[in-house]
Amino acid sequence: MGQHSKTKMYRPVAFTALLALLLTLLAGCSGGKPDDRNAGGGSEDNFNQEGLPLVKSPITLNVLTVRWGNMGDTFKQNKWLQDLEKETNVKINWQVMSSNDWGEQKSIMLASGTLPDLVFGDIAFSDSDIVNNLSSFRPLDDYIDKYMPNLKKAMEESPVLKKISTFPDGKIYSLPARLPSRPKSRNQPVINKKWLDKLGLEAPKTTDDLYKVFKAFKERDPNGNGKPDEIPYSGSGDISMDFLSPFGITDENSTSMMIKDGKPVYYPITEEYKAAIKWAHQLYSEGLIDQELFTQDNTMLTAKYQNPDAAIVGFTNQWTPDAVFGKWKDEYETIATIAGPDGKRYQGGDPEGLSYRRNELLITTACKYPEVAARWADLFYTNEASIQNFWGAIGTVIQKNDDGTYTLMDPPEGTSADAWYWDQSVRDFGPKYVSPSFEQNIKLDPTTGDGLKLVIDKLGADYVTEPFPNVMYTAEEFQELPTLTTDIDSYVGSTRAQWITKGGIDEEWDGYVKKLKEMQLDKLVKIRTDAYERYMKVK
Repeated sequence: MGQHSKTKMYRPVAFTALLALLLTLLAGCSGGKPDDRNAGGGSEDNFNQEGLPLVKSPITLNVLTVRWGNMGDTFKQNKWLQDLEKETNVKINWQVMSSNDWGEQKSIMLASGTLPDLVFGDIAFSDSDIVNNLSSFRPLDDYIDKYMPNLKKAMEESPVLKKISTFPDGKIYSLPARLPSRPKSRNQPVINKKWLDKLGLEAPKTTDDLYKVFKAFKERDPNGNGKPDEIPYSGSGDISMDFLSPFGITDENSTSMMIKDGKPVYYPITEEYKAAIKWAHQLYSEGLIDQELFTQDNTMLTAKYQNPDAAIVGFTNQWTPDAVFGKWKDEYETIATIAGPDGKRYQGGDPEGLSYRRNELLITTACKYPEVAARWADLFYTNEASIQNFWGAIGTVIQKNDDGTYTLMDPPEGTSADAWYWDQSVRDFGPKYVSPSFEQNIKLDPTTGDGLKLVIDKLGADYVTEPFPNVMYTAEEFQELPTLTTDIDSYVGSTRAQWITKGGIDEEWDGYVKKLKEMQLDKLVKIRTDAYERYMKVK
């Protein structure tokens, strides 16, 4: 979903200080100040079932949200959020935590049971946090039915919202989001166009073409510095599944599962995987894949992408080409998805769009005004509310045009667009829904960021495969999964590296599959498949 990686420094707080901070922040949870409750905030005569304000006398809701690093609470300046308080009579006491030490704070909070009224944003609590603490969160099905017409309409238009939000017991405990103007394809093939032009080569369309281009990149000095320093392909930590996708392998949710002929399949034991690894070994043995692929970290990789004297990496898979290559970025372009040996193209991503999220809002059992909270949350599920909570307010970040379209303004001097949007809005976090039909009214700059991604998405969108979905697991399944995946994933990863660098897959394949079965692979696949079948049954 956009590639937003926030890694700013944040000073850790001592454990005792954390506890004190949490208890202070959460004191008076569930309904705000005593005088709010005395004003009848939770009583029926104060609550308006329709229209605005939501309550006759003002009340306060404590809303906890987690932000990346030390981003702080500048989003509270968002004019839409400020106007919402006036229009609804619901004051929000935002409790903003940093992701850097949230893990420790979260444990204290769940252990103590001292919760805010609402939890806002999906990095606060994971599926397993919620499933293992269901008594702390309210089932929301009845509230959606009675008080959330915007969300109900969205769920009818985009049924995937209900599918991803339904827990294994059949109830909805957290609210979803559909982000605006998201692409269908994730990482796409990016190549050094300047090198192709210098060598008189066309952009590769098939794996055979790619092999020939890689050979030329390695042997014909396309960067022109007289040194054999060109690396045709590089990546970090392991071979990218995007690089192996021409063989029919895609792994959108990093589960080692894919959907084949409508059924979930564990791909590391398939013939497609075997063929892909043999192909990668051929490339590696001829020096066409970075020889440090399995030993380098991101710092080493970035140093190669941004090598000071000349561009040295020919091909990789990226979200957008402008994000990684530093001063060489203009040499690179995204090309169409590469076709495999069967003549077909397979692109990682999601045909529904990389738009859908869950766990974006939870109403806790501590909340005394769940009806008010539900009606408040429902106001986020309109098109205009959603774009203002993803980029920034109309009049500040977004210009509303007379023809019914919306244009993003240029960020202030010295600020990137992405940083500005995070500064001005809740961005990726919180409930929102932009209707697919409304997206044509949003005018993005096609040369950078979100707009550029939508332009290059057209090269791969038609080839995006159906991914193994973002399924939900039971508490029992969550207990078993880590034990199984730790050993199995580690073994699959180490054999993959061994086979690509040294070969031997044909001779060792049967023993590898046998060993995986001994490691209870069948049990892991059953857990994944059971969760998939529950997901598919949700209507």
